[in-house]
Amino acid sequence: MVTRLRAAGCVFAEDEAELIVSTARTPTELAAMVDRRVAGLPLEHVLGWAEFCGLRIAVDPGVFVPRRRSEFLVREAAALAPAGGPAAQAVVVDLCCGSGAVGAALVAALERPAVLYAVDIDPAAVRCARRNVAAVGEHVYEGDLYQPLPAALRGRVDVLVANVPYVPTEAVSLLPAEARVHEPRVALDGGADGLDILRRVTAEAPHWLSPGGHLLIETSERQAGQAVGTIAGSGLIPRVARCEELNATVVIGSAY
Repeated sequence: MVTRLRAAGCVFAEDEAELIVSTARTPTELAAMVDRRVAGLPLEHVLGWAEFCGLRIAVDPGVFVPRRRSEFLVREAAALAPAGGPAAQAVVVDLCCGSGAVGAALVAALERPAVLYAVDIDPAAVRCARRNVAAVGEHVYEGDLYQPLPAALRGRVDVLVANVPYVPTEAVSLLPAEARVHEPRVALDGGADGLDILRRVTAEAPHWLSPGGHLLIETSERQAGQAVGTIAGSGLIPRVARCEELNATVVIGSAY
């Protein structure tokens, strides 16, 4: 098995083999999983799950796989969540939620009760997210960014996280095949400069954030300067957080 995986280009063939063996329930399923991985399917799609912030997140075929660098987005958001009283629920919104990994991990990391509202435009992602956030609520919506959210949330969101697509259109073809072929383009393509969805999220964020609430968006280090200008232009107070270890960049906009 390791020899086949290594020949297929799997750099960590031994580790992958161990995960596949521990997940397969029968020898037939084991053989089928190895075949799918050798054929180029992302490991997480083969396993049916990904580890993220210590959680096992279900990841269905065709759904965006949560990246380890996005754990930094979760940490930054958790640090900014208001303390509140023991009975007061924090209101968390996860836009472009994909599998729901960021929202589920954020609510798990908070030291106070929270209610999560998650949105994605991709029906497959929404089905997957509903499985992953079942323990923290059923508020998962299919739709375009803020459009499906309850109007009653306006002005009440404490933390708004968005792992938006930020790959420039021309660069999508340069992505590894695992992403380019097996993940939805809508989860990757951020428009000509990679910031189209970020601009749309930022433009409406002030209408949804509570006083003192925070918007956090993952982006690239190269795009951070433009993103800061966009956030400042929306009336939020911008700053950039960077994690060299995870090669992760998060732009933050705070409401007055």
